Amino acid sequence: RKYAEVIKCEELRETWETAFGKEFGGLAQGDDRTGQKGTDTVIILDPEQIKDIPADRVVTYASIATDYRESKDDPNRVRITAGGNLIDYPGELTTRTADLQTTKIMWNSVVSTPGARYCCFDISSFYLGTPLDRYEYMKIPLRIFPEHVKQQYNLNARAYKGQVYLEIRRSIWGLPQAGILSNKLLKERLAPHGYYECEHTPGLWRHETRPIAFTLVVDDFGIKYTDKADAEHLYNCINEHYTVKADWEGKMYCGITLDWNYDKRTVTLSMPGYVEKMLTNFNHPEPKKPQDSPHPAPPRKFGAAAQDTIDEDNSTPLDPAQKRRIQQIVGSGLYYGRAIDNTILVALGSLASEQANPTENTAKRANQLLDYLATHPDAKIQFRASDMHLNIHSDASYLSEPRARSRIAGVHFLGSIPEDHKPIIINGFVHVVSNILKCVVASAAEAELGGLFHNCKEATVLRLTLEELGHPQPPTPVHCDNTTATGIANDTVKKHRSRSMEKNYFWVTDQVKRKHFDVRHHPGKENLADYPSKNHDASHHRDVRPWMLHIESVSPITLPRAQMPSTLRGCVGTLEDGYLRHAPLPRIPRRKRAGSRNDSRTSP
Repeated sequence: RKYAEVIKCEELRETWETAFGKEFGGLAQGDDRTGQKGTDTVIILDPEQIKDIPADRVVTYASIATDYRESKDDPNRVRITAGGNLIDYPGELTTRTADLQTTKIMWNSVVSTPGARYCCFDISSFYLGTPLDRYEYMKIPLRIFPEHVKQQYNLNARAYKGQVYLEIRRSIWGLPQAGILSNKLLKERLAPHGYYECEHTPGLWRHETRPIAFTLVVDDFGIKYTDKADAEHLYNCINEHYTVKADWEGKMYCGITLDWNYDKRTVTLSMPGYVEKMLTNFNHPEPKKPQDSPHPAPPRKFGAAAQDTIDEDNSTPLDPAQKRRIQQIVGSGLYYGRAIDNTILVALGSLASEQANPTENTAKRANQLLDYLATHPDAKIQFRASDMHLNIHSDASYLSEPRARSRIAGVHFLGSIPEDHKPIIINGFVHVVSNILKCVVASAAEAELGGLFHNCKEATVLRLTLEELGHPQPPTPVHCDNTTATGIANDTVKKHRSRSMEKNYFWVTDQVKRKHFDVRHHPGKENLADYPSKNHDASHHRDVRPWMLHIESVSPITLPRAQMPSTLRGCVGTLEDGYLRHAPLPRIPRRKRAGSRNDSRTSP
């Protein structure tokens, strides 16, 4: 919440004024009340010094927010952030940080490397120690400052027209150049010790001689090591210049809780409390009955009508406040969906496509998504030891989105190279694709080929990451349940009519020839990507959710088939003792469900 709002409460005012003094003192020359040491990041300007501000600099505003961080030593936090939107910095602003896929690959690498361990380092006040290459300027209203800060810095005499002017000499939050300058300085300080960032994978670091690697997201280090002495070496190198906090058990990274079992070589990911906090923020009540579907499924159509486009939404448009709520729901759910609960990605994608012009029906769908999250909070995924070979299942649904659009989907996981008549383990997914194609395709085959294109494009990046982390990749196996798309990818069909398809999609053919990918046809019942390719009814969600997530005592990758619930055994005929049987099997009866607009059979 905004600082100006919370200090209106008499009971809380002293607490938050103390927190403000600590924050400002850390930026300036210290705080007498809390004993916080200053960093000389900002210097208070006297009225006569204001005229010396360079003409090409904009005096920006300060955004002051409060937060309660239970995991911190001092949970009451005030953050003073510069209004970076007004600053026109002439240099490069892009900061290289690790993404979720890189981080998940790192976690897979830890459990798949014998003797490997994981720990986390966190640099305190990472930005505040970085000198700026040019000074910036900011002003804060005098009335905002607590009385003890005014007295310590004599602000009443130094303010100008009710504003306190500050010269920013070191990085603070909000400056557009803060991230890249701090990152460059860290590189300069670690380079003499042998640490370098991998060329093709942002945020992935290795050492020239030591078997240690880590991912870096701003100031959070996620470290894989086999000898603790290597991790201690990194700690000492960082500690020369920064204040570092070490979590040697590696329990938390970027808001994701990690439960390591080195004996069984597994790691379980979760974000406990995230959904509860999200529902509280949106004042969403507990659903009156359980909701097992995150999004309503399209009405069932049969015969020729199955190829009809979805009807336009003509319900009443939402007002700006309601529109903003829809956008906030999409934004809040996206990180949780990409990090943990991939079962909500299709629903989020459908909402995101409508958030620019939402309607009453959009609001109903958003509430259904919140009901689903309330019914199924605290999802988990689990990574298990594997050969670290990337596997892909690709699928698409034709005309399954409004305005005659199609959705492509894919699941990417690390396992072994499949062999006919030999089982493969289904690992937790490092990446799930569920996107709406921008162009309107003319057939289900073109949609499937588009799915192959996008999945292989995403996998090319993952292959680079795996190789730079020390896991060479053979041709990546790709499951596809459309014979035409598979034939085009393998160049085994005549490309006459197919030449009208989007030309970029034929890039897949070239990649197969280069032996980067091995595209093979498998029936839909063996294709895990069918689930994120469309919206389903509640019964299908109940059946498939244990496949997509890690659910204790239920998920098929953790139970022999004989111990599974009968409803789950009915839709996993390709499983034996926790493995997916990669071979022709008796056909499972097709389940007629909403949104089945391609030639795929019922998915697991």
